[in-house]
Amino acid sequence: MSDKSETIVGLDIGTTKICVVVGVCTEDGVDIIGVGSHPSVGLKKGVVVNLESTVRSIKKAVEDAERMAGCEIGQVYIGIAGSHIKGFNSHGVIAIKGPEVSVEDIERVIDAARAVAIPLDREVVHVIPQEYKVDDQAGIMDPVGMRGVRLEAQVHIVTAAVTAAQNLVACANRAGLDVVDIVLQPIASSDAVLSKEEKELGVALVDFGGGTTDLAVFVEGAIKHTSVIGLGGYNLTNDLAIGLKTPINEAERLKIQYGSCLASAVPPDETIEVPSVGGRKPRLLYRHVLAEILEPRVEEILGLVEQEMSRVVSRDKVASGVVVTGGSALLPGMAELADQIFQLPTRIGYPQHITGLVDMVNTPMYSTAIGLVLHGLEHNADRKFRIRDGNIFNRLLARMKSWFKF
Repeated sequence: MSDKSETIVGLDIGTTKICVVVGVCTEDGVDIIGVGSHPSVGLKKGVVVNLESTVRSIKKAVEDAERMAGCEIGQVYIGIAGSHIKGFNSHGVIAIKGPEVSVEDIERVIDAARAVAIPLDREVVHVIPQEYKVDDQAGIMDPVGMRGVRLEAQVHIVTAAVTAAQNLVACANRAGLDVVDIVLQPIASSDAVLSKEEKELGVALVDFGGGTTDLAVFVEGAIKHTSVIGLGGYNLTNDLAIGLKTPINEAERLKIQYGSCLASAVPPDETIEVPSVGGRKPRLLYRHVLAEILEPRVEEILGLVEQEMSRVVSRDKVASGVVVTGGSALLPGMAELADQIFQLPTRIGYPQHITGLVDMVNTPMYSTAIGLVLHGLEHNADRKFRIRDGNIFNRLLARMKSWFKF
């Protein structure tokens, strides 16, 4: 078994499912050695609403992963989502101290770019450099060693509600886990499903999860925009439960087993058995009725994503098209419907860049969890934005103390 320090664990606390993926660093990347999942109880639209239920679900998923990996899990990278997530771009300028740009200069210009006023109830989750400019030369990705007198940086800043991040960390801590870092879910998923070439040409990643649908837009290799829409696969299930007058758990089963995004692709004479509520007898319905309920809702959600994407970037900037991932991406007809709505080539995003238990995790449902492992591998040596370093609890406490001084 590999050394514990080489083991990286991704914990995806989703609205409908909690996934744990254990990876070991190898010369070629990450070898997946353990997987665990459990239905999620205690979250709504990506936000914790019942702490104890969430902790129990995390413990069960972690136990399954530990049993498979043959090791004890202590540290994890967790993903964060929810409609409270806000992303915006910022700009910083400094004077270069020496004759050429140093690593310290880069740190100073990023600090200058992140020096923006944010509400006391919000926390910075990510500060992601987009590009640098030395004097009048723009479009620089790594300015170290370049000569000049002025250094500028364009960064993308992601903020989250302090309490939402706090509750995620609290759930992990109560489950006996130490949180190394919090990562925005679409950023984590992008590490798992997008290629370097797609990011360079420009691509829009749509993470269609259970409680939320997340968007991340990449242009020229850098992230340009992130946003979260508070609708997801649970809304599809709820629509089916109401439309078919069937229990929620049965609606979820019918969605997975018989659902489709395109009513035109479903045979018109195929029938299915739909359980009723209150002990009534099951009914026979045409399968295309499910698709007629699901299609408008998927159109609505993807339409909202398309509006958000069009607001920040033109279609010619995302030449690679759209990649849809997340558990709801498995709904038949998703790629075809997304292709019509976005008017761009669309594919379903499956995890890449991994070895080991590939067959078990080769599904869009594990994109975020695997992306968290890959994020941990990439940033293992430089955890600049670790929650444990001056964590949100201490910052929030300091802010509250300052309130009572007056």
